[in-house]
Amino acid sequence: MPTIALYLAHPRPGSFNHALADAVADELRGRGCRVLVHDLHAEGFDPLLSADATGTVDAAPDPVDDGIAPHRTDLAAADALVFVHPNWWGMPPAILTGWVQRVLAPGVAYKLNTADGEPVGLVKAARALVLNTSDTPEDRETTEFGDPLQRVWASCVLPYVGVPDVRRTVFRTVTDSTPTEREQWLTEARTQAAALLL
Repeated sequence: MPTIALYLAHPRPGSFNHALADAVADELRGRGCRVLVHDLHAEGFDPLLSADATGTVDAAPDPVDDGIAPHRTDLAAADALVFVHPNWWGMPPAILTGWVQRVLAPGVAYKLNTADGEPVGLVKAARALVLNTSDTPEDRETTEFGDPLQRVWASCVLPYVGVPDVRRTVFRTVTDSTPTEREQWLTEARTQAAALLL
């Protein structure tokens, strides 16, 4: 049974991001997967990195608070990862950025022998799916801003920790979308989730 870890980062219950996460979890469970869902805001995840956890070479210390250990355990168990979040200022929400910094820690998600060396990824997940919502038109996102979220996930974060196959879909523009469009997007999210298992 494949294990999929799903991370949702949106503070408003009932948001379209929540609907996307629910659709993905439902699709994967219907296909026999074990789905580990983390709604970071609902869990009260603390995104603040402590001073003693800012190293890049030495293995991160064991977490002092109980909120980090389950995330690291689920990360280690996952065969694939799913991230659902809005595009805010070309960045993931702060809570998810904090999750990356606190959970994808040295000795947990990657290993470096020297600060300027090449990382060895420690995450066993072979694939990741990133689902973003945005109110920025695609041509502006690409030509004016250079699609920063693509660089964050597919160039900087996930390959660094050893996830070679990074897939990303953006649903836009959300604020002025119709119920029909949203239903189509939820269907697309389910299709993308199912494709993680191929």
